[in-house]
Amino acid sequence: GYWGEPERTVELWRDLWVHTGDLMRVDEDGWFYFVDRLKDAIRVSGENVASADVESAVASCPGVAEVAAFGVPSELGEQDVMVAVVPAAGADGGPPKAEDIVAHCRERLPYYAVPRYVDLVDELPRTPTAKLRKGVLRERGVTATTVDLGRTRRPGGAR
Repeated sequence: GYWGEPERTVELWRDLWVHTGDLMRVDEDGWFYFVDRLKDAIRVSGENVASADVESAVASCPGVAEVAAFGVPSELGEQDVMVAVVPAAGADGGPPKAEDIVAHCRERLPYYAVPRYVDLVDELPRTPTAKLRKGVLRERGVTATTVDLGRTRRPGGAR
């Protein structure tokens, strides 16, 4: 259970099962794989986007030290993908540009998972035990420093 939070502990248990909030997949051999946390999954245009997949793509972009992907409200309903990126210190060519990060993601992710918003930040919010606080990022949302690169179009040009 949750220390000092009996209400959250009750929510955790349903029908004699512990609901961890972890999204998993199983392969043909019966092996289970962690995909993402349910609260960190992003719903875009009817598709579920694993924040871990977006983070992996952005993290492989030159000049990126850290990244957090999360959903922000979309004017079309559901969510748009946003990333908060900490540039690598002393990266060759300086910090990455938002446009370069998105171009990098377009080569590695389905169109609906490519971030619309990129925010270059000095650091990501963390707990005292260094756990990422995505709730803080979701609550902050799009700010004056966020670059809006627009929606990524579907193959064939439709939005």
